Amino acid sequence: MKVTFIKSDGQRVETDAEPGDVLLRVGQAAGMPLEGTCEGQMACSTCHVLVAKEWFARLPEASEDEEDMLDLAYGVRPTSRLSCQITLTDALDGLEVAIPADAHDMSRG
Repeated sequence: MKVTFIKSDGQRVETDAEPGDVLLRVGQAAGMPLEGTCEGQMACSTCHVLVAKEWFARLPEASEDEEDMLDLAYGVRPTSRLSCQITLTDALDGLEVAIPADAHDMSRG
């Protein structure tokens, strides 16, 4: 399956993924600036992504905990999600997500 990340400069990076993969890990493997400091424990918002509008409704609804963490993220939009909470399925083949302009993975310098 394919996932496309859109970097803040508009560059599109298409990557391969498998059903069951977590979007955060797919993005990190593709070199996206998704820090994921808490490693998916929803204790940070460093894996914030903007899901393309046409894909947003296909995702399971965000949990209350995820919504609370998004409240702490910079540049939140109506289609914001934490990539650590998106498990890829066949129905998400072709998913497009944008990386917010303020994203910076401190572990990559």
